[in-house]
Amino acid sequence: MSPPEILIVGAGPAGLTAATYLGRFRRNVRVADGGEPRACWIPLSHNMPGFPAGIGGPAILERMREQAREYGADIRPGRVERLMRDADALVAVIDGERIAVRAVLLATGVVDHHPDLPGVERAVQRALVRICPICDGYEATGKAVAILGDSDKGAREAAFMRTYSDRVTLIHVGPPEHLTQVDEMARLGIEVVAAPLEGVQLQDDRVTALDWGGQSRAFDLIYSALGTSPNAELARDLGARLADDGRLEVDLHQATSVPGLWAAGDVVRGLNQIAVATAEAAVAATDIHNTLRRADGWTVAD
Repeated sequence: MSPPEILIVGAGPAGLTAATYLGRFRRNVRVADGGEPRACWIPLSHNMPGFPAGIGGPAILERMREQAREYGADIRPGRVERLMRDADALVAVIDGERIAVRAVLLATGVVDHHPDLPGVERAVQRALVRICPICDGYEATGKAVAILGDSDKGAREAAFMRTYSDRVTLIHVGPPEHLTQVDEMARLGIEVVAAPLEGVQLQDDRVTALDWGGQSRAFDLIYSALGTSPNAELARDLGARLADDGRLEVDLHQATSVPGLWAAGDVVRGLNQIAVATAEAAVAATDIHNTLRRADGWTVAD
């Protein structure tokens, strides 16, 4: 196999979409698969375009891997430990191996701050504890919903969920001063419980949240609004420009402030959605291809 021209860091929806596009552009692409992406947590998505009956995250990823490999993408397990500049190339250190490439696309995503509670992973797998109201708020229509937050982000998500249900409770587990929207919650008819949450139990198809002051309550769904941390360290160490929230700033073609480095998906400022990630990846892959064509002397590269 020829040496890769382009390295894609991350094998989630953004990385795999870019791999398919670049493979169809007849580029030699290596994808560094650093482990399970966030999409693996999706039990069943009903807002994935083209799947009206819904599709699970693992099935989405398997289809996308198959498609990328069809066009020659070299998808390998491996964690990129470092990126550095070497003359006109970017050099990646992957599990101790140095690889020089002409371009890098970061599709490294974010890490969710799951509540540190017994039983929460099983609850996420059963879609009883959720992390994305934009993705699946519709499925909460008319249900008893709790939002678990430690800042005004929780209040914003609680207000958003009033689109779907009038039975919304905000469980605020952070310091009282981090919640400034108490009056707005009252205006919207959202109950606020300000106390530490100590456990999550599953009973049939409901979640029992335990407890605050010896009390327990049952909900159909709990949404975690505890935020995320972007996986932007590789770009930051190269000096790439970051937004206030730590995610990467890019131009209209998904290029970062570092020449030769592009980014797409949740690691970029914007909406954390598969449809958005794949669109950004398509834009980035096309710009990478055209940029390399111009570097190779093509006078018409768009």
